Amino acid sequence: MARTDRRRAEEPEPARGVPPEVIAVFSREQQQLAAAGLPAGVAGPGTTLPDAELLDVHGSVRSLGRALGEGPAVVVLYRGVWCPYCNLALSTYQSELLPKLAKRGVQLIAISPQTPDNSLSMQEKQSLEFTVLSDPGNTLARHLGVLTRPTDEAQEAQRRLGLDLTTVNADGTTDLPMPTTLAVGIDRTVRWIDVHPDYSTRTEPGAILTALDHLGW
Repeated sequence: MARTDRRRAEEPEPARGVPPEVIAVFSREQQQLAAAGLPAGVAGPGTTLPDAELLDVHGSVRSLGRALGEGPAVVVLYRGVWCPYCNLALSTYQSELLPKLAKRGVQLIAISPQTPDNSLSMQEKQSLEFTVLSDPGNTLARHLGVLTRPTDEAQEAQRRLGLDLTTVNADGTTDLPMPTTLAVGIDRTVRWIDVHPDYSTRTEPGAILTALDHLGW
């Protein structure tokens, strides 16, 4: 398992009008996730990913193998367009990571369980120039052992804010991937992996580039 600085991501500005008790719910959830740490059975380097049937932002099927056929990739599993930490992370990867990956001949691919329409919204909202795909059913997160679900208390707080994951996720569930970053070869083999149980922290661009240096990518 990769070791990174794991410093807390830059905190998003609090949404206007969010009740303090709702913010407290999410803070408790983050603390619980951080305390629990990595779940047992998280996949490591050498794991071969299934050739999952993913969906592009227009709803067309694009398998993982086809996406990787264009070259090795840094694959980022994220929660969705509704997640402020995901927005910050992908925006940072766009500006600080993507140009450096391009020079190495490495792709950047972001994958979430949300519907293609929401993937398109994420792509447009952040002006992302890398591939954004949907994984209905969280096939990859489940295979990697990083599938999780918000607590009942957190789901109720989300609904108070107008977020219902069953309408956002393509499979109608509330299942989400732990934020996970992977270096994946064109043969779908995981060469490096970094998992963040607490969704308010993410893999730093520098840690990703260091991992690629070690791989000779």
